[in-house]
Formats: sequence, C-alpha cells, structure tokens
Amino acid sequence: MRVAVVDKQLCRPNKCNTECVRFCPRVRGGVLDTIKIDEETGKAIISEELCTGCGICVNKCPFKAIRVVNLPEELKEVCVHQYGLNSFRLYRLPVVRLGKSVGVIGRNGVGKSTALSILSGTLKPNLGDLGEEKDWSDVAKFFKGSELQKYFEMIGNGEIRVSYKPQNVSLIPRVHSGKVEKLLQRVDERGVLSELTNTLEIEEVLDREISSLSGGELQRVAIAAALSKEADLYILDEPCSFVDVYQRINVAKAIREISEMGKGVVLVEHDATILDFISDYVHVIYGEPGVYGIVSSTYSVREGVNSFLQGYLKTENVKIREYEIKFEIKPPIDIKREEDYLFKYPSMKKCLNGFSLEIASGGFYKGEIIGVLGPNGIGKTTFARILAGELEPDSVEWEFEEVRISHKPQYIDLSFEGTVEDLLRSLSPEFGKREYEIEIISPLKLKMILEREISSLSGGELQRVAIAAALSKEADLYILDEPTAFLDLEERINLSRIIRRIIEKKESVALVIDHDIQLIDVISDRIMIFRGEPGKRGLALPPSSKREGMNTFLRDMDITYRRDPVTGRPRINKPGSRLDREQREKGDYYYVSGDR
Repeated sequence: MRVAVVDKQLCRPNKCNTECVRFCPRVRGGVLDTIKIDEETGKAIISEELCTGCGICVNKCPFKAIRVVNLPEELKEVCVHQYGLNSFRLYRLPVVRLGKSVGVIGRNGVGKSTALSILSGTLKPNLGDLGEEKDWSDVAKFFKGSELQKYFEMIGNGEIRVSYKPQNVSLIPRVHSGKVEKLLQRVDERGVLSELTNTLEIEEVLDREISSLSGGELQRVAIAAALSKEADLYILDEPCSFVDVYQRINVAKAIREISEMGKGVVLVEHDATILDFISDYVHVIYGEPGVYGIVSSTYSVREGVNSFLQGYLKTENVKIREYEIKFEIKPPIDIKREEDYLFKYPSMKKCLNGFSLEIASGGFYKGEIIGVLGPNGIGKTTFARILAGELEPDSVEWEFEEVRISHKPQYIDLSFEGTVEDLLRSLSPEFGKREYEIEIISPLKLKMILEREISSLSGGELQRVAIAAALSKEADLYILDEPTAFLDLEERINLSRIIRRIIEKKESVALVIDHDIQLIDVISDRIMIFRGEPGKRGLALPPSSKREGMNTFLRDMDITYRRDPVTGRPRINKPGSRLDREQREKGDYYYVSGDR
C-alpha cells in the first residue's frame, strides 16, 4: 500500500514543464492515467493503484509538491478519513473512556487535530470513501466490536455531550464578540465560572472585549469556556499554547479535576510534562506529516511517552523514527571568573506602560546557553529587547557597542515579501553550501518549504523559518524569545541540538526564553529567573547554576520534578506523593539523588 500526496499550494503546472508526467515510466509506457493534469483544478493527479512508487516524479518536481510514501505492511485497515484525492488520510482513532483522561502525542501534521475533530462530532469521517457522505451509524458500524462503536452510536443518537476547545484559538474573535464575562456567563452550565476565572487567572480580562485579548489570555478564556460547560467528554487541543509555565500547571490541575469527577478527557499537548501530569493513558499518532497518520493502541502514560521518544512502538512492532530522543543529564559547567565573561550588563531599570522592571547585574560566558524562566508579563521580553538595542534602560546609559546581536522576537514579523529561500539567502552568504544545509536547512526541515511564500506559512513553519533566520546571522549573542511556540515535541528537542551545535561552534552566547521546562532543562548551561507581579513589576535575577535556578523556580511554583529512569526526561511528581514529600524535605525540587 502506498499514499501519493500532491501539495495543491506548491503544485504549479503552469510554471513548470509538467516533469512529473513527462518522466513517469508508466506514462511513457502508455499507462497515461498514472499521472495527469486535472482539467478542472489544473493540478497533478496521481493514481495510487497504478503508481509503482519509483520516486521519479518526487525528484523531478521543481516545486517539491509530490510525496509518495509506502504504508507499513502490517496496516490492513481502511482509513478513517481522507481529505480528498491525493490528500492526507488518518487511520484508526484514540479510544474514549468516560471517567478517564487520554493523552495524544505525535508530530505536527500526522492527524492529531483531525482525530479530535472526529471524536468531538464536528467532523464526520468519510471512511476513505470520497464519493458518498456517511452518517454516524455507518461510522459506528465501521468500528464494530470496539469501544468506539458504542461511542459513535451515542454521538449519532445525541446521547453524549462533548465540550471541545479547538487548536486555533485565534479564530474565536471571528465568531464571538463582546465582553469576556458575558461569553463565559452564557456557557457556564456547571456554575464554576468564579472558581475557573481564579484558577486560570483571567479575572482582570473579564471586562475586556474578546477581540482585544492576547494569545495567552484568549487560550485561558477558551479553556474556561470549555470546562464551564456540562458535558460527558471534554476535548482540548493544545491547551498550553501561549500559556506561561505557571499557568500551565493551573490549566493541568483544572483539567485533571474534570477527569476525577468521572468525566472523559481527550488531550493533545506538545509539553510532555503536562501531558504526563494530566493523562491516565496515551495514544501515539505516527506517520508521515502531511501524508498519513496512524493512531497506536493504548499505552500507559510513561510507556507511551517513552515509546514515542525512543522511536519504537512495541505493541505495534513499528519503528516510527530512526533515532532515539534522549535527555542527556549534563554536569554543571565549570565555575568561571568574572573576567571570563564574553560581556557583562549593569544593574538597570525600565518602566514601560505602567510596568516596571528591575534588572540585577550579570554576564554571559562564551559558548554558553542561558535558559530564561518566568511567567508572562514579568519582563522577559522587555529584557530581551533591551539587550537587542530595541529599548533603552531608564537608569543608565549603556549599550553593547562591540557585540553583534541576532534577535528572534516573540511575535514574528510577516512583512517580508518573497519565499523562504529569498529570506535565508538574503541573511547568510553560506546559503546553498553543504555546511549550511547540514546545520540549518536539514535539521529544521525547511527543504520542502523553500519555494513557499513567507505569507503562506503555517504557525509551525513560520517559527522554524524565524529560528533559521536568527541563527543564519553572524552574532555574539543570539536571543530566541519563545522559539517552541507551534513546534511539536520532536522539533523542540531537535531545536536544542541545533542551537547547541551553533553556539559551541561560533563560541557565542544564546539566551533562550521559553515556557517549556523540558526544553530549558535540555538546552541550558545556566538559568535566569524572573520574579515579581505580572503586568506590574518584575525582577530579573542574575544567571545562576542550573540546579540553583531550577530549584528556585520550582519552589516558587510549589511543585517538584523527577527524572524518568529510562529516557532522563523530567516528570512532575503528583502532589503529596512519596517522591514529592521526600524531595520537599530535602529542598531538592528538581534534581534528585543520582542526577548529580
């Protein structure tokens, strides 16, 4: 079995010589329907039944619009849903169990959101039949003999209520207007609005217009709306996007309470520590992004996340990746003297729109990566902009005159007119050379989108291009503000390796601001903590050792972490558990014995 996918955006027969048709061996042998240009759409159509999978069309297409992929030999099922001819298809679905919380983990583009849309009832699957619309009874029959049969019978009969928080919360202002409080009051069927607004820290936005909310505020309002409804199943697609690390714990606790009430929860989340904390069991979705996705059988949380990281699903006997993702436990860096700093910065103050930031003096060593942690609205981005020369401090006249700086901002500029290749070529004379391909293009998976216009990129694609643009510049200090937004778990770990290689090679410094503790743990040599009162005042502490910084941060959050003995990944201890109590008694909120 093979899947042939034609990217409709990239396929432009009017701008090429239809190489896919002209060089296809079967077409040249007289089997003309193997590949042809559709008269109605003007795009290439590939017959999967006639295609031999030789790969010539894939290599000859000048716009990289074609992918032909063989499916695993063990896969015998008909797909659950296919978006169209030569389009993405999904096989199998996560199992729903009321009273339990199921986590779904996988790469971007393998069908996680599609699976949630089907389970929520907002997308009726076509069961691989593009010619006839199905009803829910057909879907229930498709899953005959499984736990999903009863679930879809209940969906079809209206016997189950589902509350669904979609992935893209930025679309909410298009369908809802008015004050936040009015919206939440309309959907508060459980009478928990006051409790949720306090837990999710959205009291201050209740009297604001929905259209004026930031990404993080909109996300928390969407979660509050979803959890306020009276439902049997709560589906949440990436609830931690745009949400800071403090708020993620509150979000996780609020979702966990729902499942403990006997309700069902299905959750997609790229922050594995949060997925781990919430879920009772896990499904891994694997496949080829943009081509096909396959939902695994049920795993325990630890086994499922570890199997995804190790790249091998034992139950399916499927290798989903050629390499294993490991969380290396690095010893602390050697203590260096102040004169070893690549550069230093003095104590500073900055007041901006009613917010005041106080910065303690510090410095960065050559070849190190500083991880920055703190809640939203505490001054992390303000500090980054001061270092980048975009803002001037109020208290001192100071600038990095001799320091070259490359800054990837929190919010990415879409104003560049041109393709991804145009942008990167304009930033680096190394573009096109093998070393640049190995260090930037290949690990950030940019080859397939080099011909795409910047304005047409998805959030994840745009983030990877912005990271590549920042790292393409020659600099002494690389500032990366929230680089993991829209990236999946695998992409985040790859990102840490890319940054490490470049910083060590150039003997520069990287300042990485992010809410993913897992990434900060993997990437950092030292930690910089921001404290204060979000939106009012902030204090930037000087960089400290990784152990000291993490313990300070987690003590402020009132949670403890341990390491998984197999993968080394950080995991949140359940509050009140034996490990949680033992670590608190020792004052070891992050590093337990054996880590040192």
